[in-house]
Amino acid sequence: MELKMAEEKMDKKMEEKKADNVESKKVEEKKMENKADKNEVGKSKASDKDKKEDSKKEDGASKKEAVKKDDKNKKAEAVINGKDVRISTKQAVAVCNFIRNKNIDRALGDLEEVRKMKRAIPMKGEIPHRKGSIMSGRYMKNATGEFIGLLKGLKANATANELELEKVKIFCMANVAARPRRRFGRKKFKRTHVQIKLIPSVEIKDK
Repeated sequence: MELKMAEEKMDKKMEEKKADNVESKKVEEKKMENKADKNEVGKSKASDKDKKEDSKKEDGASKKEAVKKDDKNKKAEAVINGKDVRISTKQAVAVCNFIRNKNIDRALGDLEEVRKMKRAIPMKGEIPHRKGSIMSGRYMKNATGEFIGLLKGLKANATANELELEKVKIFCMANVAARPRRRFGRKKFKRTHVQIKLIPSVEIKDK
């Protein structure tokens, strides 16, 4: 009987040891799983940081490229073309000489004075003298009206191109256009092509 009791005790101790070993293995496995999860979390965080840094670098590069493109696309001058304007080429040339190398606001003011007959545009040839410092000239109402309209459109183009109006001057030229005949072919209409530009004043000085 005593031997049986001793054997049973030994069996119980062995079973308890086995159970303890199994539990310890389970605890170790859980620890390993927790470590693996922590490592994965750390790796995911590091990858997220890397992604954020990469995205920031890409955003910075894209912004720099956009700025460079804007600088390239930004125009340094503004142009307006008046085709088949109903004025004589002689008067158009005189007006071009009158407003050339001026600021656009000053040119508009001078042309408004001409239209109000307060100031005459200098011209060459057998033309009567006018008041002021000029020898001879004319008050060209129709020509000045056409040029005022063109200059206002040019100013709108300059603001759209983000030009600084204080740093640009007027450059203009007039050319003879096709002159259609009047009824029955007796006379021809007066037509002129006019081109006006706003270019940096430095370029004008170089010219």
